[in-house]
Amino acid sequence: MPRIRSSRVVLPDGVGAATIRYEDGLIVEISGGTADHDYGDLVVMPGLVDSHVHVNEPGRTEWEGFHSATRAAAAGGTTTIVDMPLNSIPPTVTRSALEAKRRAARGKLSVDVAFWGGLIPGTSDELAGLAADGVSGFKSFLVDSGVPEFPAIGIDELTEGLRIMADLGVPSLLHAEDPAALLPVEGDTTEYQSYLASRPADAEARAVELAAAMAAETDAAVHVLHVSSGEAVAVLAKGPSNLTGETCPHYLFFCAEEIPDGSTLFKCAPPIRSAEHRDELWEALVDGDLAMVVSDHSPAPASIKAVDSGDFAEAWGGVGSLQLRLQATWTAARDRGIDIGRLGSWLALEPALLAGLGDRKGSIEVGKDADFVVFDPDGALLVTGEDLEHRHPITPYEGIRLRGSIVETILRGQAVYLEGRIEGGLGRMMRRR
Repeated sequence: MPRIRSSRVVLPDGVGAATIRYEDGLIVEISGGTADHDYGDLVVMPGLVDSHVHVNEPGRTEWEGFHSATRAAAAGGTTTIVDMPLNSIPPTVTRSALEAKRRAARGKLSVDVAFWGGLIPGTSDELAGLAADGVSGFKSFLVDSGVPEFPAIGIDELTEGLRIMADLGVPSLLHAEDPAALLPVEGDTTEYQSYLASRPADAEARAVELAAAMAAETDAAVHVLHVSSGEAVAVLAKGPSNLTGETCPHYLFFCAEEIPDGSTLFKCAPPIRSAEHRDELWEALVDGDLAMVVSDHSPAPASIKAVDSGDFAEAWGGVGSLQLRLQATWTAARDRGIDIGRLGSWLALEPALLAGLGDRKGSIEVGKDADFVVFDPDGALLVTGEDLEHRHPITPYEGIRLRGSIVETILRGQAVYLEGRIEGGLGRMMRRR
């Protein structure tokens, strides 16, 4: 039976020397002793889990796709992704749409993939069937999603859906911005501050207050997506225990003061805010008021990102960063004196638990899948979009030197990424248990 060893293994109780033995793709023993492969002082982390990825296939495969997205995941140390119900066509709001997703994914997976369902107006009756088919939970928007086939849902229908989800034991994922507090992008629309002013932090905080009230009323698990502001964090911190939140590397790494005008690759919703908000997000992660860091990988072609015009009012909002999540987060975390062990929870365990995959994924424990990322925290990566596995070579990280390098990604005991080579076809489709 294969054994791997490192002096720095990220285990649930801390970082230390360990030998991991696995058989038939499962971890069977964690101990001391010798190994078939000793990684020395390289860090062995659990394979990362990214619970917020827009693969966009079928329907908008020219934006991304299962082949390219899962290759990017493998190259970035991620062994499991959970696909969002949009921007594919059809969106994953019916059982037939879920089956279309699964057909589209077959034969294309370099890592494991699970699926979120969606709740939009008129689809409450589909929730039980989708849950029986293994989706991890259901995403909804309080504001315009940007695509016509996935409209925002009203409060009454969302509350009804939350009661159903509470009975089913699956979470609700909420894009939380109050549409009444959003503003048009005015003035010079190539100025980043014009876009930022259109989506104020108060819009996010007000929507999170509503989410907290609905979570308390329905007992459903409500998870707030891509938290970007200190105001939203303050509401989360005093909310009920069944209200959780996530943030993303671009909110932790960048700040509004440093975004050049016309740089539409930085456009996302909610927007990247000031350095003060960035500091508050880091404090919330350390204190446990935010549970995880996920990519919200939402790529698109340069043509609809308005790269040439630099017009924030016209550009599609979304950051392509699936492959860079570990290094971007580690770069910012290390600058703040945060230990590498904290990343195991934020980037692997908590996303796995949210998606109902925690019995198999997210930590190095006996009985779980032998999923690992071997990481050199002292390495470096000069980001070049052309070298990324994402379908489109455009990224706001272009030209930035990030700390850390991915040495190897292992899925159920098999290397899916090693020395720049990716082994495709080893990923499986997963269902929530």
